[in-house]
Amino acid sequence: MKKAISATLAVAMIAGSLATAVPASARDRGGAIAAGVGLGILGGAIAGAAIASAPPAYAAPAPVYVEEPACHLVRERFWDGYAWRFRRVQVCD
Repeated sequence: MKKAISATLAVAMIAGSLATAVPASARDRGGAIAAGVGLGILGGAIAGAAIASAPPAYAAPAPVYVEEPACHLVRERFWDGYAWRFRRVQVCD
């Protein structure tokens, strides 16, 4: 992927430098503008194809199903010899 983008950018830079090196007589007729637009469209098509053919960067993990434990906390009242108190006790079914 990085090689394709680097190559596309290199081609676009070379094409851009060649488009500006056209003699003044060709610039007056608009040939350089047409060539620049054509090369821009071609470079965009190449870059778009390189990006579209790349594999996705993120794949969602497979779902994981976890069975809930059969245990739960219950509030229990007990006598400690002096007063009634409460404590949490784990109860498993």
